[in-house]
Amino acid sequence: MASIARDAAKPPRAVFWLVVLIGLSVLLNYVDRGAIGVAAPLMKSELGLSATGFGVAVSAFFWVYAPMNLAVGWLCDRFCVYRIFAAGVAIWALSTFLTGFIGGIAMLLVFRLFLGLGEAIAFPGSSKIFAAEVPAAHRGMANAVVGAALAFGPAVGTLAGGVILGLAGWREIFWIFGAVTLLWLIPWHFASRPFRSESLTQAIVAPIPIRRLLRIPALWLMSAAHFMSNYGFYFLLAWLPLFLVETRGYSIAEMTVLASTGLVAQGFSALISGRISDILVVRGVNEATLRRWIMALGQLMLGLSIGGVFLADGADVLLFWLVLGGIGTGVVSVNIFAVAQMFGGPKATGGWVGVQNTLGNTAGIVGPVITGLIIDRLGGYEWAFIVAAGVTLLGAFWWLFVVPPIREVSQE
Repeated sequence: MASIARDAAKPPRAVFWLVVLIGLSVLLNYVDRGAIGVAAPLMKSELGLSATGFGVAVSAFFWVYAPMNLAVGWLCDRFCVYRIFAAGVAIWALSTFLTGFIGGIAMLLVFRLFLGLGEAIAFPGSSKIFAAEVPAAHRGMANAVVGAALAFGPAVGTLAGGVILGLAGWREIFWIFGAVTLLWLIPWHFASRPFRSESLTQAIVAPIPIRRLLRIPALWLMSAAHFMSNYGFYFLLAWLPLFLVETRGYSIAEMTVLASTGLVAQGFSALISGRISDILVVRGVNEATLRRWIMALGQLMLGLSIGGVFLADGADVLLFWLVLGGIGTGVVSVNIFAVAQMFGGPKATGGWVGVQNTLGNTAGIVGPVITGLIIDRLGGYEWAFIVAAGVTLLGAFWWLFVVPPIREVSQE
């Protein structure tokens, strides 16, 4: 069986291209999953979808995506992760492409389910590869590439999809996005060749059984931390546009600029914070302590920004809070998986991130429902913002006082 001892034979340039392509895959991941939102103005009316039907189609992605992270993480620890990663990308790319041919809600639901199935590879797979191939001194930057892609993906998808929608139509959005993602498989084939096993059934190292992982309290505490970071992020992603247009009176164009600026800030924050954390680790700063404090700071910034957005009086003040929230989210997006990779190590990162991402992404399932109920029952956004800010700020406390010492589980 392949061993982690083979690291010495891996050229840094080959690892670099591996990280770049994984980052690009995450960007395409968020472009493809967001395509339905960009296509909605024309797709919904042409297919005769009710608001409820459209909402079910959107939510179907998360109902498959969240639990499949657990299964995919298990697979990544036991089989050749590079081949599984390619298979996942192929599934979600084909699902995106074929959505352009649908004629009703039944097939839309089917392809949304397959999209969630394929995209479940992104974070367990990338974390497994980073834990095995990327040295600690470069862990921050590798995860920063993924964190930046997570932010730039929605921005690129919205801009490109809007142009395609205006020039061609909604079906062309899915055809073009799906085809571009399929093309990603070509460079991945060559970049992963020095790393992948000849057999699909060959793991990087002997894995830690997932039953053992589930008995480790740190995994559950990290999953709770992930939930609290996702709650605030998904809250702004789902409700900020409606809040700005319906409650604050901004035009669609103004809302787009404001929301996009926050996403751009998030992307650059991920890249900069990842690089800074690597420099500090190289200079001898304890990595576990550094990432714990960075996560607490990021949660604090995001939580404060959610409250600030609600209270902001004027576009300039609102923009300040959105940029601050983007910076905080960028910091969190880098380190949430870097810490998981530290806990899991090469033997357990796939399963660890699979469980953590499954539980953390339940925020995307329950959060929008909770927010909608609050708005409908109380007739306004005030308590929705209070709950979102409170959950996010609790995450800062959680990182400082609840998350246990960060060390590889195989050493326990």
